[in-house]
Order: sequence, then C-alpha cells, then structure tokens
Amino acid sequence: MSSSQPYSVPDLQQAVLDGAYGPPPQELTVTSAFWLHHTTRLAGSQVTYRNHYLLLRSGDAFGASSFEAGELAPDFCADASGYTLDHLIRHASAPVRIAALDAYLGRVRPHRTAPDAETVTLPTGTPETRAQARDAAVAGLLDIPAGAKVALIGVVNPLVAAIRDQGGVPLPCDFNLRTTNWGDPVTDDMAQVLAGADAVVATGMTLSNGSFDVILDHCRKHEMPLVVYAQTGSAVARAFLGAGLTALSAEPFPFSQFSADATALYRYRAATA
Repeated sequence: MSSSQPYSVPDLQQAVLDGAYGPPPQELTVTSAFWLHHTTRLAGSQVTYRNHYLLLRSGDAFGASSFEAGELAPDFCADASGYTLDHLIRHASAPVRIAALDAYLGRVRPHRTAPDAETVTLPTGTPETRAQARDAAVAGLLDIPAGAKVALIGVVNPLVAAIRDQGGVPLPCDFNLRTTNWGDPVTDDMAQVLAGADAVVATGMTLSNGSFDVILDHCRKHEMPLVVYAQTGSAVARAFLGAGLTALSAEPFPFSQFSADATALYRYRAATA
C-alpha cells in the first residue's frame, strides 16, 4: 500500500485504479449486486427514516452506498454482477463509484482483521436498544469540552441524544428532516452549521452525495475534529484517517438495523504525533 494519503475522493479513486492499495481492481469481480429500500420508525419517534442502499459484493467484502430516492434504479443490479471493480469505480453514478471503492478497499483490508480497529459489539435487542448502542459508540469518538458545538451532518435522533450526553451542543443538518425528535430545528444548509461548529460528526452518505470533500477540507483548514459514522463507504472513509478525518465508526454490511442479534462495528482513531 502506498504511504501517501489521498486528500479527496477523486484522489483515492485514481490511486485505487493505479494499484496503489493492492491488486489492480480490474482483477477483482463483483459477484452479486443488490438494491435495498428500507424504512425505520423507532418507538416514540415521529420520524420515519427512508433509506436506499446499493450493495456490491466482491469476494468476502460488501461495498455499500446509500443514495437519495430516484437516484439509482433497481434494475441497475440486473447486469452489475460480473463486472470488474475498475469498471464500476469509473461509473457515472457517484453511489456506484463509492460502493465499488468500498468493496475494493474492504476486500484488500477487511475491517474485521485491521490491527488499528477497535471492535464494538452491539447487543442483541430491539431496534431502539441497538440504535442507542451504535450512536453512543459514535459519540464516544468525540473528544470535546462541555458546551462544544457539534455540526451533525446527517441526523438520527439517538445520535443527537448521544452528543448531548457527551456534553456537546448539536447543530443538526439534514436534507430530509426539518426537526429532531425534541423539536430542534434542522437546517439543510451545511455551510451554516460548519461555520458555527467546534467539531463535526458526519454520515458516510456525504461520500455519495458529494459533500464529503467539502467537509474534509473545512476541517483540515480549521484544524477541527471530524468524526464520520459510516455504513456508506466505511472502508472509503477509513482512507482519510490522519488526512482530515479524526475518527471513524465503520459499520460494514450487514448493518445493525437488519439484525436483532449481536453485530460488530469498528472504531478507528487517527494516529497522534
């Protein structure tokens, strides 16, 4: 693996295509592809989360990318199995590119065997129990003083609560929600919450909607902590540890919401000098 780190998603994409991270992606094939539409409403919530995912399997890894409704049709999967990963890493659709990059990077360096990963076991239980455990694990990656303002880009209500439990003041931003479960206003203006923040927690979906590089650059310039919680592109986000990304909660497929049994997520922290 190259010792140099990418500073943007296109940098990473090109490095993978050039073979800097392991075997050439044209030697690795997608064995299965599937499209998921998933909804969740947790007990006591007035919010229904509506999620769309593309999953690409290559070898022992699943690459994942969430996307907005209508952005990718289910019939994409009809012909995706059998493609080599380099073909899909170059695809015109950003969610396809991210899922393919994630499959590649997750295959050449699985989370389950990464020496710098801390395995966190989410307990057997209800969706509420498991969501609270997952989001507490994410918030536990924040190292902030009491009262610090945390831009939360991609809002899930248990994570709002978990940030408050850490002593932070969440500044929620989301394209699809207008208020949190407690009535906090949610803006769709990412620049607004970044400007007022002392730290940032962002969803991995920023990789597939094109905003990740903007967030990463802002946090680098302002020397601001950035924590990413990722089902989308968990191995993609990992490549930016120490290059603007402070910490990562990586949750490769199958995701916690698809099981009532104990599952693992993997926490990473950037090395400190």
